[in-house]
Amino acid sequence: MKSSGSAGRRRLPTSPFPPPPAAPPVQEFVLDDRVTHDKYGLGQVVGVEPGGAVLVDFGTQKVKILSPYVKLFKL
Repeated sequence: MKSSGSAGRRRLPTSPFPPPPAAPPVQEFVLDDRVTHDKYGLGQVVGVEPGGAVLVDFGTQKVKILSPYVKLFKL
């Protein structure tokens, strides 16, 4: 079954509705960036993998977070 999302629909130039907002750019992190996560708290980036994964040390644990970083914010 196909979902009825607006990602595959084309927009007609005569449409009275505004175009959907553009997707926000993907954040980029580098080593030693200080970050905060909604679930894990404050941490520091200790590894960056090609393809969009970052390894963050939160003090009590190290967590690999995959892109898109919905709950991860740079300080």
